[in-house]
Amino acid sequence: MRTISTPLLGLAVVFLGLAPAVATAEVVRVDITSRTDVQNGTPIGDAGAYELLSGRIHFAIDPGNARNGVIVDLDQAPRSAAGQVEMSADLSILKPKDAAKGNGTLLLDVVNRGNKTVLNSFGDALLMSEGFTVAWVGWEFDVPQRDGAVRIDVPSAAGVRGTVKVMSTPNAAAPTLQFADLAPYAPVDPASPQNALTVRDGALGTPATIARNRWTLDGTRVTLEGGFEAGRTYELAYESSNPPIAGLGFAAVRDTAAWIKHAPDAAAHAERAIAFGSSQSGRFLRNFLYLGFNADERNRQVFDGVMAHIAGASRIDLNRRWSTPTSQGQYNATSFPFADAAVRDPASGATEGALDNPRAKDFKPKVFYTNTGVEYWGGGRSAALIHTTPDGTRDLALPDNERVYFLSGSQHGPGRFPPPAAQNGQQRENPTNYWLTMRALLVAMDEWLRAGVAPPPSRYPRFQDGTLVRAGAVAFPTIPGVRSPRTLPVARRAANPLVVHDGGAGNPLPFLVPQTDQDGTELAGIRLPEVAVPLATYTGWNFRNPAIGGADQLFPLVGSYIPFAATAVQRTTAKDPRAAIAERYSSKQAYLDKVRAAGDKLVADRYLRAEDLPGVMERAGQHWDLLSQ
Repeated sequence: MRTISTPLLGLAVVFLGLAPAVATAEVVRVDITSRTDVQNGTPIGDAGAYELLSGRIHFAIDPGNARNGVIVDLDQAPRSAAGQVEMSADLSILKPKDAAKGNGTLLLDVVNRGNKTVLNSFGDALLMSEGFTVAWVGWEFDVPQRDGAVRIDVPSAAGVRGTVKVMSTPNAAAPTLQFADLAPYAPVDPASPQNALTVRDGALGTPATIARNRWTLDGTRVTLEGGFEAGRTYELAYESSNPPIAGLGFAAVRDTAAWIKHAPDAAAHAERAIAFGSSQSGRFLRNFLYLGFNADERNRQVFDGVMAHIAGASRIDLNRRWSTPTSQGQYNATSFPFADAAVRDPASGATEGALDNPRAKDFKPKVFYTNTGVEYWGGGRSAALIHTTPDGTRDLALPDNERVYFLSGSQHGPGRFPPPAAQNGQQRENPTNYWLTMRALLVAMDEWLRAGVAPPPSRYPRFQDGTLVRAGAVAFPTIPGVRSPRTLPVARRAANPLVVHDGGAGNPLPFLVPQTDQDGTELAGIRLPEVAVPLATYTGWNFRNPAIGGADQLFPLVGSYIPFAATAVQRTTAKDPRAAIAERYSSKQAYLDKVRAAGDKLVADRYLRAEDLPGVMERAGQHWDLLSQ
């Protein structure tokens, strides 16, 4: 790898030049256009002062390298004079000004729809006080141009035509509907009679075709005679051309991390690298590993550690012609293999693992999989399949390089506290702040890599202790005004063209969920103090509010917050089977004492940082006051 640079020019520095594209030059040029002091240059930890670099990174990918052979349509890409495939992406790096004061670990934040995630999620103070170097690079071709977006520009497969399609569920009745996930794909002929629009009840429902003369297409906006109904699911399909070679996004992340780890003239340096991805970008990482991108073109391991957060057993729709990576991946992103270790799949007859396959098996990182109830219950993400057999009948033994953590009583992304009135869901959204645990786990991952200190033990639901059950057997109580989740439909497998018989596509996915206690709170996993010493029931599912239609379907990605009655009288009047707050705790102080004990235990077990416990106690007091008024 080579980077040609000019001398520093004040606070701004530009690395320029036209390096020759050679077969080993995955990163050929980096243009750093700004260099900014962070926190006004005031150190907040032992790593000292930090600076933020921003610019553009340019790649030359060797289409003949075996590591790139898995990229769909790479053979259709235009070539440079040297026979390379070229692309460029936005790049940002947050690093200690004095590299010797850092911890030697790169944290590459896989951006989510062009958005940086780790600064707000983990807290910039934690990242800088621990001495991490943090990097962001564009990987998703369909991120719209906007201020602050981290994007990539990839070449297209010129002259290729085909059908694109995507689903959308409106929350309000309207005459038009924008199918935004198809924004990169212009219709070849908006008026074509071959364009199709269907409607169904929920993503798993049976589609019905809407007559072509009832709707018109303008870009990706559809106008329907009689209008679209709230809560119903519509699917649009039409012919487009010149698809971007989307799988190059995997190579951009791979080669950026390898550049920082290995290139002597890189803008930052690290001895080891952790990749973090949340939701969409967590699914990205599961696919990144499965496809073998954790080895670069020179067969060097890229990431030493991977934290794939709230991805369940799903992967991302990126390395496919006509891919739609912006899509939430509802019910169409989970394909065999699910678990990392190779296991025989009765549906396809194949034996393979997400990391035990020829592309990935020699470059396994240490992995944390973290999930909430949403990834077990909703969207066909089927999180249980990362730790059970493909038929969902028994537990698997986890590989030594892997830990699985279930964040009990939480939803996909924490809701606000205090919880506002219910809006899209029938219940108020779940406010459990699982980032308190994630902060502790990030530090644990770094210690595992740097010093060989084993991380906290896995905590997740299992058949062997009765904490993992079929959805129909969950012991959730009957609470007035709360719909039971036991009758939700079963999702089906997505296709995997890399596995025989498409990986058993279309077969039902085992619907396995965490068992609950008498309050409806999950038994297994890491219970933060507000869940372990509850004032409410916290779930990983929430049905759609009748006001937005589809009241028998889950609203994507959110859970429920269902407070206990304050007194026994109120509980009896409401016919609530759950004990009231006054029946559980003799006083506010008694409650806080229990919260403190639960927090101290989590700190001792390394699922919570001692520095975060005062905030837990403050919120617990606020929560008590909120429900006691």
